[in-house]
Amino acid sequence: MITTAMAEDRAGATGAPARGRGRPAIAALLVGVAIALSAGPAAALTPKDLAGVALAPPPGARAPLDAAFTDTAGRRLSLGQALDGRPALLLPLDYACRNVCDPMLAVAGTALAATGLSPGTDYRLVTLGINPRADAAAARTMVAGQLGTGPILASAVVLTGAPGPVEAVTRAVGYAYAYDRDTESYAHPAGALVLAGDGRVARALSPLAMTGRDLRLALVEAGEGRVGALSDRLLLLCYGYDATTGIYTPLIRRILTASGIVTVLAIAGLVAWLHRRSRPA
Repeated sequence: MITTAMAEDRAGATGAPARGRGRPAIAALLVGVAIALSAGPAAALTPKDLAGVALAPPPGARAPLDAAFTDTAGRRLSLGQALDGRPALLLPLDYACRNVCDPMLAVAGTALAATGLSPGTDYRLVTLGINPRADAAAARTMVAGQLGTGPILASAVVLTGAPGPVEAVTRAVGYAYAYDRDTESYAHPAGALVLAGDGRVARALSPLAMTGRDLRLALVEAGEGRVGALSDRLLLLCYGYDATTGIYTPLIRRILTASGIVTVLAIAGLVAWLHRRSRPA
């Protein structure tokens, strides 16, 4: 299931060229088509339950640097140690999720590679597990499977932890999610946060619409201590249980189908326009 309340335009806040401002409208159209395609058996969580699931950082949001976690090597470290004073892309994930979390992480890795920045030196990639049942082995397998080999994976800080520290971080940055006891799954925002080295939230981004250019700008600004407007609310959810099959429906398939429909409609519109132009006056 996908749900959204808005498509955000951050280009104006970052000073990006005006031509990039049309992309949120296209994303909104794609998400709207995906909503229609996702109609099916009711999920265990109700609309009321899902209403509070969103990524909406409050003004002045700052992640607690003293929150303690464990990395995939079994080492204890705080969020501050994970950031090491550098700007970071923070991705809260369910390491057991195979719905949107996989493509979300893969797209984020591709965008990071396209920034031209040096991973581990210019920025940190930090993933934070929200599912306490997904252990370090699951985290390691998922992250490596989506990032592949290379410097981004080698420098990534993959964290797991107890519910207390995880909730302390997610609550502070405005990342709200819900647990579905019937399916033992999490409805959570498909969102990412760019943090300054001191833990301040500089940007809230959708990894599924992330580009290298936008991400580079956000990380550079965060490295300079600048933060953008945090008034936008992102509600693209990673959640969807198909009761008829007993499995999660891959959201990426819906997105690709939606993209195909939009492409067909665009081509049909172009053909109709060309036909009208070719008719004699």
